[in-house]
Amino acid sequence: MKSWIEIKADSDFSLHNIPFGIGVIPGSGPRICTRIGDKVVDLSIMANNAYFDRSVFKDSDFVASELNNFISKGKQATGKVRSAIIECFLEKNYNESEAGFISDFMLYDASDIQMLLPVRIGDYTDFYSSIEHATNVGIMFRDPANALLPNWRHIPVGYHGRASSILVSGSSIYRPKGQVKPADASSPVFKPTGQLDFELETAFVIGKENRLGESIPISEAEDYIFGMVLFNDLSARDIQSWEYVPLGPFLSKNFASVISPWVVTMEALELFRCAGPVQQPEVLPYLKSDGDRNFDLNLDVLIKPGKGNEASVCQSNFKYMYWNMSQQLAHHTVNGCNMRVGDLCGSGTISGHAEGSYGSMLELTWKGTRPIVLPDGSDRKFLNDNDTVIMRGFGDKGGVRVGFGEATVTILPPKQ
Repeated sequence: MKSWIEIKADSDFSLHNIPFGIGVIPGSGPRICTRIGDKVVDLSIMANNAYFDRSVFKDSDFVASELNNFISKGKQATGKVRSAIIECFLEKNYNESEAGFISDFMLYDASDIQMLLPVRIGDYTDFYSSIEHATNVGIMFRDPANALLPNWRHIPVGYHGRASSILVSGSSIYRPKGQVKPADASSPVFKPTGQLDFELETAFVIGKENRLGESIPISEAEDYIFGMVLFNDLSARDIQSWEYVPLGPFLSKNFASVISPWVVTMEALELFRCAGPVQQPEVLPYLKSDGDRNFDLNLDVLIKPGKGNEASVCQSNFKYMYWNMSQQLAHHTVNGCNMRVGDLCGSGTISGHAEGSYGSMLELTWKGTRPIVLPDGSDRKFLNDNDTVIMRGFGDKGGVRVGFGEATVTILPPKQ
């Protein structure tokens, strides 16, 4: 599909994508938007000019600071909005007068638009679904011969995180503080974390609700998933190692996580489906999934020092995940847990087979014993103050590219 808007060949935002987000339109405020190439489209103006079905959407539905109400209309309705946008911007449908109106009143340079958190996140769950990541952590902290805990191959392990501290890309955070137990000390000390880490993840956004007490069958799980974002689940490893027994992460995780601003729909990702790893032993019936439920999405993590150039430290792929999104959601609700529109579920750290594909500094530097050397000559065991972490991701198949843009965060010195 070719657009009459210029779209660079390596753009994440081809006409095959058409993601949804919340952009602050100059002089107008937050609006539901999409992105095509380097342009942001104000969908409230498209709605005002009858591009969308008014029996489903009111014009005011697109004057919003969150996508929750839009998403709740259902995939059939939001899919028709995507189709209408694609038709409007196809080169074959170019009309000079219409294009002039659109350019004057609907299109903005992406660099001029402030993007907000796309959804109101009521609840957030993080999973632990990469067998490579879980194995690496088990080798480092437990018995290398029995790296995986006994339950790991039987259930998609997860925990409930803190929704209030999830931030949109471009945010800055203060280095967190907490209790740390040095190996050579008899008692813990209170200090800023010395082992601040990123975790390369994706996350899916819930688009349909189930009632309390009702489970979501795995065969219907994708009906409840609206789309995906990049997700950086920041972690303070030294705080985590002291606090995680017996109840798991707490202060080491709840200080901040970062997502990309554009929600890429499952329809846009359909082309990148692929088979997942063979699961042994055989999972219980409620977790058995048919067909290709993994997605071939290239992922990259870069670190940019405060006064240096960005450098790639990790290249991984979402296809490596042992537990897929449908299994995660089916397990999440098998006990009757009710999901709400806008809820977020993180994939867990995405690590591949090779060392360069490990999705955290913990693994890349093997707990700090193998520092990464950046182009400016500095090394990293974990993240330094004034570092910016940049995550990128995209699928590319048969000349079709669909991506997420970036999830970036800058680390500030601890707040006094």
